[in-house]
Amino acid sequence: MKTRFFTTLISTLALTGVYATSAQAFSFKTNYTTNDSKTWKGDITLNSVEFGGKTYNNFSLVQGVEMISNDLWTGGNSGAGSSDKGDNASGIAKENPTEENLATSLGNLNLSNIVDTEDNGSFTLNLLFDKAMNNLLFWERGMNSKLQVQALDQGGNLIGNSVLLGSGSSTWGKAGYKLDTTEITGSQNVGSLGVSLADLGLGNTKSISGIQLVSQSGFNGPDFKVVGTSVPEPATVVGLGLVAAALAFSGRKKAD
Repeated sequence: MKTRFFTTLISTLALTGVYATSAQAFSFKTNYTTNDSKTWKGDITLNSVEFGGKTYNNFSLVQGVEMISNDLWTGGNSGAGSSDKGDNASGIAKENPTEENLATSLGNLNLSNIVDTEDNGSFTLNLLFDKAMNNLLFWERGMNSKLQVQALDQGGNLIGNSVLLGSGSSTWGKAGYKLDTTEITGSQNVGSLGVSLADLGLGNTKSISGIQLVSQSGFNGPDFKVVGTSVPEPATVVGLGLVAAALAFSGRKKAD
């Protein structure tokens, strides 16, 4: 197994932190466009999301996946996480995916590109995102599965709490669209849940750039998509500070 993205992570890394029976997740509105709202087999483009009275369209996307474990596909309904897409959508569908395949399925704004998990499949996947983020947004086709998530630090070590999506009081809310992908017959409703850093036990942390996702055999095979909402880049923050300082100085000169 290659460790391209988390160089200090070893394949025997165990879950740490406090295991939460359910996530203290938040709901959000999904704004999308599609030309196939009848069969839900085509591309579905994520435009923006709304929560907390704000609209977000600057997303952090998955750029790398490391398979710590993924049940082997040997035909039929065997295996665990695979690359899937709408029947008529762009993207890839592969039952026995590589790390690059999974990253391709997750690393775009096409909600019709997902990771499909067999009902009894188990996996542990580390996801690296292209920019820092402070909220995670999940979609799950079927609205009937669980998915375990925990943050990773820069060294690929688990930090904070592990939380379980789709469990207890934090069940999937309707995202407002459906999916019909290559591994199912007929469209299914898609659910959504948002997770903040506070939910992950990282209230004092400003941002993260990686997470670990786990599916166990009793989780009913989560079929999911995930993106993050990114935080401002440090240079942007500094730039805004310089602008504010210049304006203040200009105001003082006029007053003088």
